[in-house]
Amino acid sequence: MAKAASKNAKIKDAKAAAESKNWTKVIRAVRSPKSGAYTFKEQIVHKDKVKDYLAQK
Repeated sequence: MAKAASKNAKIKDAKAAAESKNWTKVIRAVRSPKSGAYTFKEQIVHKDKVKDYLAQK
């Protein structure tokens, strides 16, 4: 039989899920100065700072 989850575990998971929704994975194309080829940089950024991250070079 399956084990029933406790109420505390459900509350803890809900809080963690709510906090994790504030983060975004940003993928950005960066051009190599030598070859001109593009590479992709991935980073997890808070949703309030996405525009700042994309604005920097």
